[in-house]
Amino acid sequence: MDRQSIRDKIRAIASKREALVRLLEKPDLGTMRIDVNQALEEIDELIDEFKSTFPSEAS
Repeated sequence: MDRQSIRDKIRAIASKREALVRLLEKPDLGTMRIDVNQALEEIDELIDEFKSTFPSEAS
């Protein structure tokens, strides 16, 4: 996988982060809230790792 492919995939994942944040705002989420929180943490970690690995491409 080349850098461009990785960058494109990271951007696609990052664009879906907001949907998870909106999902957390729903009061009837129940135990699924744990999974959504975990997904957000993992997305944030992935983005941070990408930025530290490719600092010049993290725009």
